[in-house]
Amino acid sequence: MDKDLLTGFDCDEARLNSIVSDALHDSDDGELFVEHAQLESLVFDDGRLKAGNFSSDQGFGLRAVAGEAIGYAHAGDLSAAALQRASDAVGAVTRGYSGQYAAAPARTNRHLYGDKNPIDAPGFEEKVRLLQTMDSYLREKDPKVRQVTASLAAGWQIINILRADGERLQDVRPLTRLNISVVVGEGDRQESGSYGIGGRRGFGEFLAEDTWKAGADEALRQALVNLQAIPAPAGTFDVVLGSGWPGVMLHEAVGHGLEGDFNRKKTSAFAGLLGEQVAAKGVTVVDDGTIEGRRGSLTIDDEGTPSGYNVLIEDGKLVGYMQDRQNARLMGMKPTGNGRRQSHEHQPMPRMTNTYMLSGDRTPEEIIASVANGIYAVSFGGGQVDITSGKFVFGCTEAYLIENGKVGAPIKGAMLIGNGPDAMHRVSMIGNDSELDNGIGVCGKGGQSVPVGVGQPHLRMDQMTIGGTQA
Repeated sequence: MDKDLLTGFDCDEARLNSIVSDALHDSDDGELFVEHAQLESLVFDDGRLKAGNFSSDQGFGLRAVAGEAIGYAHAGDLSAAALQRASDAVGAVTRGYSGQYAAAPARTNRHLYGDKNPIDAPGFEEKVRLLQTMDSYLREKDPKVRQVTASLAAGWQIINILRADGERLQDVRPLTRLNISVVVGEGDRQESGSYGIGGRRGFGEFLAEDTWKAGADEALRQALVNLQAIPAPAGTFDVVLGSGWPGVMLHEAVGHGLEGDFNRKKTSAFAGLLGEQVAAKGVTVVDDGTIEGRRGSLTIDDEGTPSGYNVLIEDGKLVGYMQDRQNARLMGMKPTGNGRRQSHEHQPMPRMTNTYMLSGDRTPEEIIASVANGIYAVSFGGGQVDITSGKFVFGCTEAYLIENGKVGAPIKGAMLIGNGPDAMHRVSMIGNDSELDNGIGVCGKGGQSVPVGVGQPHLRMDQMTIGGTQA
């Protein structure tokens, strides 16, 4: 497929440029965003292929920015007539307004991922056979296995951006993901475990036998652990968080609060605190969209700004926010490459890419050994966060008691409850093993979903509230 989507319009280049230029006259910023996207997903559940979906979508979004106001229109029809109607609509936001059109984003020669369509290989039949093999492997491995769900998903997105100044930008983004979940049971009791892996690359390494078998074994291990878990106690405990995926708590409880729009509007618990101590000494949090092949990485964001390595909290002090172009301009700051949108139907807004905490100098063993009576949270499931107050609740999908500095019995039903800014001050030990999750993160904001990465090292957090199920 031609990756220059602008040639798909039924008009010549001069006419296309003229419509966009007229639409953005007197605006502060804006662009024509053109997208072609393909998505495929296969779900093998309960011994059979339960779902197979493929979609292909194409369209444009036209945006004019005037101060705090935005005019936005989108269509699935790449025609001059549709673009002209969009131009008439978004132009209303600049009537009576006289803005100075912002300079184009800097260009980059960096390539963080390939441009091949991952949907093409392996073929459909081979994918189905592989999912069936995963199902059989787990059922044969342990008689306690009652249900297996294995799924593959792939996406391929081409974006083109045309600005009023004639600047053109392009990116081609692959995305793949493998998920395996297992339900095990004994008598009337059933528990589950899961494993996922993904990134901006083809299926190759994920579908290698050693890789998917290791993932299947991990899902089964987690399920069998939960089958032996006892009800979680409730109360105040010292808590040790595992490395990698538990960074989803950092993402939700802290990351969203450091996005530029919430801080410009002063609806974040971190608003007005630049330069202030917002976390314990030693805590450094970054958002890094430049890591090759990672799920949240972007060569350029959806406004054309190259992604960056952005330090947000440094040694406990708040030093930066994640910005798109509009909020950066209104706050007198620089865009950070965090202007993201779900599709051409959506406006860009400040969003995270790969957000994680850097390593400290303590080993995981030291951290666990320091806790006399506490909780070891290895993995989290769903959670809820209030951006304004910072309050959060997260469910643990794998957790253990810590007794006299040693990992004890697994527990079920544990809920980690707290407040983001307060929780960051309760970090007393930081592990030397910071890592990102396996590539399964999806972030929701304002009705839009985008792929992200999360991560952290092992952490000790003092006197956190745990909601439990122990009678």
